[in-house]
Amino acid sequence: MNTVTLIGAGPGDPDLLTLQAVKALRRATVALVDDLVHPGVLRYLRRSARIIPVGKRGGCASTPQAFIHKLMVSEAQRGETVVRLKGGDPFVFGRGGEECDALREAGLRVNVVSGLTAGIAGPAALGIPVTDRRHAPGVALVTGHAKEGGHGPDWAALARSGLTLVVYMGVSRADGVVQALLDGGLHPDTAAAVVSAAHTPQQRAVRCTLGRLCQVIDEEGLASPAVLVIGGVAALGEAMAALPVALSA
Repeated sequence: MNTVTLIGAGPGDPDLLTLQAVKALRRATVALVDDLVHPGVLRYLRRSARIIPVGKRGGCASTPQAFIHKLMVSEAQRGETVVRLKGGDPFVFGRGGEECDALREAGLRVNVVSGLTAGIAGPAALGIPVTDRRHAPGVALVTGHAKEGGHGPDWAALARSGLTLVVYMGVSRADGVVQALLDGGLHPDTAAAVVSAAHTPQQRAVRCTLGRLCQVIDEEGLASPAVLVIGGVAALGEAMAALPVALSA
């Protein structure tokens, strides 16, 4: 039975790849690559490997998901060693579950190689621990961009939960997210942070309060890919806007 491997490339710096990911890349003959994957990751592919860009970036035209499914299946059925290279982790807002289902329905075996997700690695770049027992009993990773026609997060319940909130794809919808959390009972002085393009040379980050979050995003021109961090932990770590990032050549 042919196998397709879904690989999490992490949030940016190729040095954040796992050894298992590097080994899988070196075996691949075909790689379907998301836009957010750092080009340095591709150096681990063999020179003869065929690279197929399948753009997936918030706010931009994206390759239809159904087409990606068909492409993975057809390449694997032709006998290619296929990897699907995704930013972050395949199973954290990466549609990895959908892709696994499509591959298995086609009679293919699936391997999944986890990667660092931006919701953990992004805050960590500022020294922010998303869990800290002094500030929160846990963390909730949520999306600010609900599936069309689907239900978004219950912001009122999250506001009451006491959890650290890490919001993916929330920058362009920050107005609605912030207002829903304030309506749910979170105080405007709750600590908050935004981390954009984490672990890349373009990394930018700011800390503020929930009440000022939207204003700061506009003033600083922060854009996707980015995560919002809301809760007491956002005040921890290095007291600076961003830390230098060392990337491999």
